[in-house]
Amino acid sequence: MSSSLRIPSFPSAQQAQTIRANQRDLFHVLSLKEQAENALRAWLGTRWLTRWDKELELGVKLLYYGLTTGRAVQTLGEEYTEIWQHSSVTHRPPPAQLRAALILLPTLPSYLLARFGSVLQGSSSIFSVILRRLPTVIEVISEINLAIFYLRGTYYDLSKRLLGIRHISSIPEDPRTRPPSYALLGILLGIRLLYRGITSLHASRESKTLAKAKGKQSIDALTEAFIDDRAVSSMLGPIDPDGKPLVPAEEDDRTVLNMAAIPAELRSGRNCTLCLEERTASCATECGHLFCWDCIVGWGREKPECPLCRQSLTLSRLLPIHNL
Repeated sequence: MSSSLRIPSFPSAQQAQTIRANQRDLFHVLSLKEQAENALRAWLGTRWLTRWDKELELGVKLLYYGLTTGRAVQTLGEEYTEIWQHSSVTHRPPPAQLRAALILLPTLPSYLLARFGSVLQGSSSIFSVILRRLPTVIEVISEINLAIFYLRGTYYDLSKRLLGIRHISSIPEDPRTRPPSYALLGILLGIRLLYRGITSLHASRESKTLAKAKGKQSIDALTEAFIDDRAVSSMLGPIDPDGKPLVPAEEDDRTVLNMAAIPAELRSGRNCTLCLEERTASCATECGHLFCWDCIVGWGREKPECPLCRQSLTLSRLLPIHNL
């Protein structure tokens, strides 16, 4: 009788299940981050939220995946599509060490590069150059992995491919239906990667030629944004560590108003929503919102969108308004 008992086996998850699960997880992570941002913005202000935005994103991801993958349970996306994580090496659910690596590998390196990569902008050492190019390399490798997934149907995430984590499905296969194919997406993604490689090589050759023609001009200087023939970097003052204006509005060289003649109730409406202080060197975004110049440029370098309406923000299209 015991010989007739068979251990049940589960089929591999279909591509559509894996894609929907990842989309669902991304939706829940973004929703959790948005709710945390709203609470922290009301409590600590927009300026604090801008300064610690990367830590907030890291904390939200660690919280979400720590409470799901870290506890060896399904994520909300995996539960929605009825799939489970499965080690292709041990043919069992991933152990604690593998689950920890599965949480930290996609989150921690990207956070460190985003947070401390700007420190290396001015350095010319080989190590600094490698670290500056590492995000682009990771992005390209991730796209290659995604193209392979569309063609072969396994390992949607690069971290899962490195750790050997696949998905199995609790839904029995139906031999009468044929699952959808995503091979065309893989081919198109491969074509895009090929085009990106060709354009990068072409741009690299042009930049080398231009650098030779102009001496030792840096690549950062070639990509500097200008407003009225004046470099954006030259219009920025030093960053105040306390997050306060460097000078009051009465002493600001880029505010051509008689501040003493303006009533107090009108001056209260001149506050910048980023620093919560009276605006200095006022400028307007394309969407019409007013901020301090230093505040909005600092924000735009970290997050290229208006902090009030989320419309796209381009630093070269900021409009200085010194009489408002």
